Amino acid sequence: MLLRDVIGKKLGVCVSGGLDSRTVTRRLLDAGCELLCFTADLGQPDETDMDNVRLRMEATGAKSIVVDLREQMAEACFAMIKAQATYDGGYWNTTGIARAVTVKGLLPALREHGCNVLVHGATGRGNDQIRFERYTNALDPQMAVYAPWRDPGLLQQFPGRKQMAAYLQTVGIEASVAKKRYSTDANLAGLSHEAEDLEDIETSCLIVDPVMCAWPQHAPDAIQDVTLSFEHGVCVAIDGERLRPLSLMQRANAVGGRNGIGLANALENRIIGTKSRGVYEAPGMELLGRGLATIYQAVLDRRATAWLREAANTIAQMVYDGRVFDPTARAAMAGIDVLAEHATGDVTLGLYKGNTFVQRIATCPSSLYNPADASMEASDGLDPRSSQGFVEVLRVEAVALAKAGQVRSTHIRS
Repeated sequence: MLLRDVIGKKLGVCVSGGLDSRTVTRRLLDAGCELLCFTADLGQPDETDMDNVRLRMEATGAKSIVVDLREQMAEACFAMIKAQATYDGGYWNTTGIARAVTVKGLLPALREHGCNVLVHGATGRGNDQIRFERYTNALDPQMAVYAPWRDPGLLQQFPGRKQMAAYLQTVGIEASVAKKRYSTDANLAGLSHEAEDLEDIETSCLIVDPVMCAWPQHAPDAIQDVTLSFEHGVCVAIDGERLRPLSLMQRANAVGGRNGIGLANALENRIIGTKSRGVYEAPGMELLGRGLATIYQAVLDRRATAWLREAANTIAQMVYDGRVFDPTARAAMAGIDVLAEHATGDVTLGLYKGNTFVQRIATCPSSLYNPADASMEASDGLDPRSSQGFVEVLRVEAVALAKAGQVRSTHIRS
């Protein structure tokens, strides 16, 4: 769709309150479009008062509505933690899951106010354009989508931030272009930093000034122990205090962040085939994810553990690609629920300057670990003599491969 195609329709503009959002909104108003602005409150740690977003947008002349999706975002965080769904380079895909929550949460608000076109501000070079549009197409096929930053007319008029600020100033809207070393996208799950100076891979990730985390050199010099209580793969308490998902995620973010947990640098593979460099903060996700991984180690057998890794990778890919509600993602999550059924227990982690280590696992009724069986000392567990027959069975295959000339040791030097 082009600008001329949306004139005469009622637009729901997804905004963040930034320069891009204000520029697009004002430009659409100047073109005679009827519109409302919508902002998702996802628990953004870099926005202390979401009402400020509304005020910034209303300065353009548009009415703005903030939709509270913090509880939904917290539930999405717990689903990703249960699935252990980290993406390329092992980071938590905080932006990807936030887009699913945003579109699903905003579409009812758009429909309620009579909007028939969703407008998003994602660029034509990134992942979010795919996510916004695919989720809209899948969840509400009748809702049209307009992407201003793929419209040749707007791209020509606003080739950069300098032109956007100048345009707003000409219509009496205060705007400036402060020199930024990177851009940030934030929500309850974490922050992603990219672009500007971070596009140069020779630039250290230490240029990022973390919002939720501390770089390890600035973290406390003492180990902090934290006890996480899980029920069926979901954390329900921190240090014995039971909390609802939103409050628990906020607590986990604070505890993990102050100890430098959850900082990652990645050169990720984008949906459109390019690579992107990002620095990510996800202290609560990493803290709870590590805790649950420890419980999974105790309760899953070898084959279940291998399948969990495959399902986790599938879900991470689906989240990244904007396919959370597709059958494959839902089937994988259903399988995760089966494995998580027995993931109940308490784990105490020690946190120190970006590192986590296991202090103890307790009250884990479905644990498969039996010290007597695993002991290297004499015990009433597994009789070591019982292994003789098992080893002899394995010998049959090894000898057959050797006699058939199928064994080679060329990749390991003597």
